[in-house]
Amino acid sequence: MAVRQRGSPSAVANERAFSFLPLNERPGKPRPRGITEIRGPYYTPMGRRYLEDVLETMGSYVDILKFAGGSFSLMPRRAVVELTEVCHRHDVLVSTGGFIEHVLVYGREMVDRYLQECLRLGFDIVEISSGFITVPVDDLVRLTEKVRKAGLKPKPEVGVQFGAGGASAVEELEAEGLGDPGWAIALAKRHLDAGAAMIMVESEGITENVRTWRTDVAARFIRELGLEQVMMEAADPAVFAWYIKNYGPEVNLFVDHSQIVQLECLRSGIWGTANLWGRVLTYKE
Repeated sequence: MAVRQRGSPSAVANERAFSFLPLNERPGKPRPRGITEIRGPYYTPMGRRYLEDVLETMGSYVDILKFAGGSFSLMPRRAVVELTEVCHRHDVLVSTGGFIEHVLVYGREMVDRYLQECLRLGFDIVEISSGFITVPVDDLVRLTEKVRKAGLKPKPEVGVQFGAGGASAVEELEAEGLGDPGWAIALAKRHLDAGAAMIMVESEGITENVRTWRTDVAARFIRELGLEQVMMEAADPAVFAWYIKNYGPEVNLFVDHSQIVQLECLRSGIWGTANLWGRVLTYKE
């Protein structure tokens, strides 16, 4: 009877299954590009054991976990800390999502308390958004500076759709009208000058809750800000497939945690829809 040869337990545990089959080469973490941010608890609850399953299987491909809709404010502090600790064990950063626009309505002191609590609970990134409120540009930029000085990473979100972020109906968003992409890009550049490392581009008004995708707007954000400095929200398989088809596997994308396997199959070139099968490639020297 043949004897199966085995490597050391640690080597086997860390080795990718079927590692003899090549994949598109991806930078290791922390990655400068090809960053994947996944949505955490929002559409579904997510506890420690659930997250451990996700990251034990696909953690190599996840760079950031984002709490959406202020979901952490409904959870016990202990549970939030457990989630941030699981992420850090897998070299995954943790983002607050855009909850600061809810905090802003309570004034400056509450913003200070919010940032201190973010530090205590283990958050790394504070997203700065204003999808539902109107805030002067200088104030938003000051928030970026404040977050950075507090020891957290500011991640501003910009977009062209007022009222974005709450799954509003197409008709409601159409009634609001679209903003000026040039204005949003100018704001993004000011955030970058103030110390933000990356800009999140809101999908509503571009590829989400629209009758026709505004790919020209997405292209303008990427062209004027640079591929490495933007993360495109793409929580729909057809949308993230479009970004990879047009900008390659190293585009930064935000998806739901349920989509991480499908997304990485496209990035790695091992699977895909009919128009991407075998066409996503990298070339490294």
